[in-house]
Formats: sequence, structure tokens, C-alpha cells
Amino acid sequence: VGTDHAYIPIYLVEKGIVQRAVAMDINEGPLDRATEHIKENKLENQIQTRLSNGLQHLQKGEVDTVILAGMGGNLMINILNEDFNKTNSLKECILQPQSEVFKVRTFLLEKGFLFIEENMVLDDGKYYPMMKAVSGRTPGESWTREEEMFGKLLLERLHPVLYKYLQRELRIREEISGQLKNAAGEGAKKRLDEVEEEKRLILAALQRYEGKGTDRLA
Repeated sequence: VGTDHAYIPIYLVEKGIVQRAVAMDINEGPLDRATEHIKENKLENQIQTRLSNGLQHLQKGEVDTVILAGMGGNLMINILNEDFNKTNSLKECILQPQSEVFKVRTFLLEKGFLFIEENMVLDDGKYYPMMKAVSGRTPGESWTREEEMFGKLLLERLHPVLYKYLQRELRIREEISGQLKNAAGEGAKKRLDEVEEEKRLILAALQRYEGKGTDRLA
């Protein structure tokens, strides 16, 4: 979904990871470029392009896996929730939200998805969290607030990139907190309370790394 240049489906087919793929985009321009790249790689018989708003023009049961990457978390939730019967028929969802990551996790948990893998990479100064989730679990599995915020599997693995991310986020919150403490007004006080809660969650997550060789992670 949102295939743009179709680099991902081309890679997956060329590497033999999948036998066929559907490359979808809401805009004709990117889809035209995708079609060109597919033809250049002689993969027209294995990759089909489709103009589609989210999953709108994907048939239920047509594919096993959907990939949503490089878009905001709220948009991702809207796409998955628009026809949830279709989403729930998928064997797995591979997601890489650019924002509101905790909202995506919370949505999947509430909808009965099981997280089977999480990862995070740092590239050119930007952090990219990603997750693979499958349907078929009883809704409402209990995660702590920091697990929803930062990823239960990442925390269980003591992921080194997450550790760097948490350190950075703590520094940012400490700077904001220091500025807000000198600000007047009800709005500043409310925001300070929010920042202090965010700091608490970050510190709770960082506490898991204590005594676990964090000198190697810094």
C-alpha cells in the first residue's frame, strides 16, 4: 500500500521471498513510475499495479501479507480500520509508521493482533520502528504503557537502537521541562504535566536496561 516506485514488491519477487505481489498507490503518478520499474525488471507477470485508496481495491483473501510503510500512524490506522473484515483476513501485517507509533500498537492490540516481531533501525539520524503482527489472538492483551509507547518486543530484547532512541527522547523532554518550569500560564502547566509523564515512561523503559551491559549500547 503506497507502493510509490514499487521497490519493495520488486525486491521481494526478485529475491524469491514472494511469488507475486500487488503494488497499490492512491496517486496515478507514483503508480506510473511503479509500472515502468516493474516492466524494466520484466516482472509484469508477477507484480500487478492497482490504483487504490488504501485497501479499497484489494479483494478479501487475495493476498497473505500487507505492507504499510512510510506513512503516519493515524493514516495507517484509518487504512486498516476502513474495512476491518478485510484486514482481519490477512495472515500478517508488516507496518512501519512514521508517527503515532504507540497508537498503531494500541489499535492492533485492541483488534486482537499478536505481535510476532519488532525491529528498529537508525538511518541518517532518523529512527524507524517496524513491526509484524498477525490476527487471531483474543483482543485486549495487557501491555504496560511504556510497552505500548516503545514496543514490548523491543524492550524484551533490550534493543540497542531503542536504547539510543530513549536516551535522545529523555534529553529532549528534560530540555522542554526546564523551559516550561519558567513559563507562566495554565497551558504551560498542562504541557509540563504531559512532559513529566512522558519522562516517567521513558525512564521506566530505560530501567529495563540497567545492569544489562548498557555500556555496550551507548
